Amino acid sequence: MSTTQAGKTSLPLELEQRPRTGVIVGWSVAAGILLSVLWSFEFVDSVIGDNVANALLGHDAKETAIAGTAAGLLFAFVSGLAGTFTACNIAVAASVGPMGQAGAARGAHDGPVRALLRPVGWLTLGMVVVSAVYGFVGVLLGDRLPQLSTETVGDMPVRIIQSSVVFGLIGLALTYLGLAALKVVPDPFAHRPVARVVTLGALIGGFLIGRPYPLFNKLFHWAVDTGNPLYGAGAFVLQSLGNVVVVTALFALLIAGTRGRFLRWLSDSPVRTTVITASLLIALGVFTVVYWDLRVPAMFGFGWFPMMPYR
Repeated sequence: MSTTQAGKTSLPLELEQRPRTGVIVGWSVAAGILLSVLWSFEFVDSVIGDNVANALLGHDAKETAIAGTAAGLLFAFVSGLAGTFTACNIAVAASVGPMGQAGAARGAHDGPVRALLRPVGWLTLGMVVVSAVYGFVGVLLGDRLPQLSTETVGDMPVRIIQSSVVFGLIGLALTYLGLAALKVVPDPFAHRPVARVVTLGALIGGFLIGRPYPLFNKLFHWAVDTGNPLYGAGAFVLQSLGNVVVVTALFALLIAGTRGRFLRWLSDSPVRTTVITASLLIALGVFTVVYWDLRVPAMFGFGWFPMMPYR
C-alpha cells in the first residue's frame, strides 16, 4: 500500500490498472470493428490516393508508364505517400503511442529535435530492413509471387488472398502487442520500448508483402521488369518511407508544437502511456484483421460481412 498527500491509501500501480483493462480492450476492439465497417476503400484509394499521386507527379499515375530509374524511384516515394491512408497502411498510426513512449523513456527532457529523431530512427530501421529484403527477393522471384498473379480462386484474385493472409497476421501481431502493453498477455518489450518501436517498424515494412494497392502493384511490376534486385530494394524502401511521412510529421508537430511537453506528459504517467499505446495497437490491429479477413473475402462471395451503401 502507498499513502497519498491527502492521507488516503492507494493501490500499487499494477493493481490500479486492472479494473480499467477490460474497458480499454472492449472499447478498442469495438472501435476497430466499427472502423472496418465504415471504411471506404474507394475514397482513400482513389479520391485521396490517386489524386495526391497525380498532383505530385504532374500526370496520371496509373496510366503513365514509368520511364527510367529516377522516375521509378520518385514514383515509389510518391505512391507510398499517396497510400498513407489506405486500408493496407492505416495501421501505421498505431506507432505514434510507442514512439512517444520510446522518446519519453530515452530522455523526456531532450531537445525536441533529438526527441523526434530517436524514435523515428528506430522505427525506420525496422521498416527499412524488411522492405529492402522483400524488394530484393521480390525482383528475383518475379511472377512466381502470388502478389503479382492475375489468377483467381472463385472470384477472388490470388493477390488478394495473399493480402488477407499477410495483413491478418500483421493485425494479430499488433493486437498482441496492444494486449501485452496492458499485461493481459506476456510482454516481450515490457522494459524495452525501443525494441517495441523497431518491431513496429518491421511490421510496417511487412505491409508491402501483402499490399494490393494498384500504384504499388504498378511499382512492383516495374521493379521486376528492370531485373535488378537492387532497384527493387531501393524502390521498396522509398515506398515504405513515403508511407510514414504523415505519421512522422504528426509526431513532429506533437513534440515541436508542445516544446517537448508531450513526452513529459507521457512520462509523468505510466498508466496514460499504457492506455494510449494499447488502445491504438488493439484498435488498429483488430481493424486490420476484421477488414482483411472478414470484409474483403465477403466482397468476393466468401462469407458475410455488413456492407455500407458505398465501397
